[in-house]
Amino acid sequence: MKVVAKPIEMVAWFEKCGKVNPIKFRIEEDSEVFIIVKIEKVVKRENERLAGNPMHIFTCTGIINGVEKIFQLKYEINTCKWLLFKI
Repeated sequence: MKVVAKPIEMVAWFEKCGKVNPIKFRIEEDSEVFIIVKIEKVVKRENERLAGNPMHIFTCTGIINGVEKIFQLKYEINTCKWLLFKI
């Protein structure tokens, strides 16, 4: 997977216990062209501390431009920001 580290807009739901479940996200491509990616499956969930910031890491599958791909999403807990980290 290639590191891209782009900020994304995410739709997710949270369980009562605090578990995060990503549903779909939108990423901006060249000059205000947006791509919407529906998350088909969350393959793996991990927690990480990056420079002291706690993060949730999700390895997921989804269809991007008609091709099923594996990608990695990161959710920074303190700032509530999402990143498409690897694709």
